Amino acid sequence: MKKAMFSQPMAGKTEDEIVATREWAITVLEAQGYEIVNTPFTDDWYSQENMKERGVVQIPLCFLAKSLENMSLCHAVFFCKGWEQARGCRIEHAAAEAYGLEILYEE
Repeated sequence: MKKAMFSQPMAGKTEDEIVATREWAITVLEAQGYEIVNTPFTDDWYSQENMKERGVVQIPLCFLAKSLENMSLCHAVFFCKGWEQARGCRIEHAAAEAYGLEILYEE
């Protein structure tokens, strides 16, 4: 089975908006036959306190690095609306292009 992840802008969005978009993207990808590689990093390892304790200075960069690691498990990446305005999404898009992943877009 092919695997896919999604890239979604989160800045300026409420937690409810982020979760709703995430759930919708999962539904879309599963309907297309993809197994989802989940990219929300919500376990305790990624808490603000633990990241600071580990010496992480650039927390968004840490999340991006983990996202790119998860991208290595994927055949495709689905980009949610607004990805062009989100720095992390643009970097994920460039990586997906450079490494030949299938790129899907929210219409």
